[in-house]
Amino acid sequence: MSSFLSAIPTHLDFAGQRKAERLFQILVLLFAAVGLAVGYHYEQFSYTVYSLGAGFLLSCLLTLPPWPMYRRHPLKWKKANKSQESKSSTPTSPAPKPPKKKK
Repeated sequence: MSSFLSAIPTHLDFAGQRKAERLFQILVLLFAAVGLAVGYHYEQFSYTVYSLGAGFLLSCLLTLPPWPMYRRHPLKWKKANKSQESKSSTPTSPAPKPPKKKK
């Protein structure tokens, strides 16, 4: 089962994150507006709450899993330089502080 879980992709790219966030906002606001109108018409506030809850659940279903539509623009990582790797692995001492001026 561990190999099954490790095979599931869990990442989104930046464009996918933007798309998921925008879709989430639109769905929640749309369901809230429709729920408010329906609740106002029937004078039943619970219809508004149920509609908002349904919009929240639908938007979570569409935006929380890393669907392939959110992974279309993968990042292109640069290769690490060998010279920079050796320099960054050794700790460096901090620069000495300048002497304080007397008044």
